[in-house]
Amino acid sequence: MKEISTKIKEIASRLLADGQVNVFLAWEKGPEDHLTHPLAARSAEDAQKIVFDEYSIHNLSNYLLKFRDGHEKIGLVVKGCDSRGIIRLLEDNQFTRDRLYIVGVCCPGMKDPLKAMKINSGLLQDIALDDKADKCSNCAYPNPVIYDELLGSEQQPHVSGERKAQVEEIENMSPDQRYGFFQETFSKCIRCYACRQACVACNCRTCIFDEMRPQWVGRENNETDNLMYHLVRAYHMAGRCVECGECERVCPVDIPLMLINSKLAKDVNEFFGPYEAGIKYEQDGKPALSVYSLEDSDEGFI
Repeated sequence: MKEISTKIKEIASRLLADGQVNVFLAWEKGPEDHLTHPLAARSAEDAQKIVFDEYSIHNLSNYLLKFRDGHEKIGLVVKGCDSRGIIRLLEDNQFTRDRLYIVGVCCPGMKDPLKAMKINSGLLQDIALDDKADKCSNCAYPNPVIYDELLGSEQQPHVSGERKAQVEEIENMSPDQRYGFFQETFSKCIRCYACRQACVACNCRTCIFDEMRPQWVGRENNETDNLMYHLVRAYHMAGRCVECGECERVCPVDIPLMLINSKLAKDVNEFFGPYEAGIKYEQDGKPALSVYSLEDSDEGFI
């Protein structure tokens, strides 16, 4: 990965020095080996801090939202899942393509810094010593799907089939069993909103969960409000989730959020597909559930 880091530095330095971009989003090393965090470089000198290593896991497309109201041109590095997030933002009219210079990196799989922190703390018992990111075992698109320059060798999809089996297990439950499963699962939620903050598809300017007048969803940490929060958010993700897995990775209480997202992605594909979110960008194209016609058939939904 050192070779890729060097190439990214060269590209970022060139783009910033030539004025092709005003800011370049990448990663830099923190104080510990497992701490690699996002960097916004604004000069060729800043670009020398850039690294790309096994802990460059953050989805940088989500950080683009901090720049959506300006006119700056932005360069950034994307892995396969990150690149799907860019298509998500373009389709949502959060950005225009001409503002972005995209450096794609074929991703061999990342390690999870949160796992590494737990391992290094020495405070937890019976914890696995493998800090490979769980989400990378369910990555169907490790290679960027949109880019201006591409780095690295093409990678094969990493799909274990475990998540598909889990979705089928939920589908085979009775309604009462499913309700019990989700009731227990969401009872752990502490309503920290980390899942929302890490999600590139959560790009509403005012989130329904922040509205106070009217207050659509209560803020108490109880069964009813927790279920409502996750139900509403899940349906907002239907047809929009790019399967980057960041929501589940950053959840402090390990709620299997991608199990829900995967179920909805499967349903959207069956009802409106074939369709997978963020796979192909078409100018003025709209994803599933983003357009409608008065002549749309209601067959199968009544």
